[in-house]
Amino acid sequence: MDADQKMVIAHRGASGYLPEHTLAAKALAHAMGAGYIEQDVVLTGDDVALVLHDIHLDVVTDVAEIYPNRARDDGRYYAIDFALDEIRRLHVHERVDLQTRRPVYAQRFPLGKSYFHISTLAEEIELVQGLNRSTGRDVGIYPEIKAPAWHRGEGRDLSRIVLDLLEDYGYHDASDEIYVQCFDADELRRLRFDLKTELKLVQLLGENDWNEAPTDFDRLKTADGIEEISKYAQAIGPWIHHVFESVDAGGKPRVTELVRLAHAQGLAVHTYTLRVDDLPAYAESFEQLLELFLDSANVDGVFTDFPDRVIRHLQVRRR
Repeated sequence: MDADQKMVIAHRGASGYLPEHTLAAKALAHAMGAGYIEQDVVLTGDDVALVLHDIHLDVVTDVAEIYPNRARDDGRYYAIDFALDEIRRLHVHERVDLQTRRPVYAQRFPLGKSYFHISTLAEEIELVQGLNRSTGRDVGIYPEIKAPAWHRGEGRDLSRIVLDLLEDYGYHDASDEIYVQCFDADELRRLRFDLKTELKLVQLLGENDWNEAPTDFDRLKTADGIEEISKYAQAIGPWIHHVFESVDAGGKPRVTELVRLAHAQGLAVHTYTLRVDDLPAYAESFEQLLELFLDSANVDGVFTDFPDRVIRHLQVRRR
């Protein structure tokens, strides 16, 4: 795949520059030229689809200060325990460590500065579609169904709510500029075969000990697993360490068979997450990391917190 066809997916927006999943981060990603913008989706207590990476509110907002007595027994604050009008009172900040309350990425947007809030999926779609109209571009959306089994345990059908909303905004079939991703293989099969969606689906790949879903990721990463994925999805979303797993005696990273296996089954590969400020040990620079994934491994797209840096790299390659 040549440089013109490589997909740049803004991971939680331009989250290397502004707090993740805020409308400001999404607008910046659009302006930077990202081809797709990601939305992680969870539910509020009144069944509103919310753009938030976690089912918890406490690492990206001031929820503990605003609602000090609303934590569950585990000490966490769950989005589903709050109505949308309550969530509107919260301020969003850079992601922090739950124990230390220090920023995960120290050089990103400073804590306590400016004002940001959580948006609904509808609000974000309207922003992207509005910017598409005003700029003449056709930027796609890339929602993730977060923890669908957990939501069902809370008595909520997240996938159905999201599909209905996407339908309302004109996302109907595989030709539309949208990918729907999920870690849960059973849920993706449900989306395809029970809920009958025609949208492009992406099987996210994680590690079994992450407890992201009741899915055996070790099996899915095998040739048989990849073939199985091809029956219900159009792409896979592997972690960067699934593509390069180790280094050889000379320190050169070894590419795995995953991309080759996926391409052999007609699946695209959109790997996550490439960050300027969190390089793997085998990459001395972000540019080297991009060369490894876009050239050596030949992935079809990358999730990145820094979409401008990837776009700049691709522009240089085209010259």
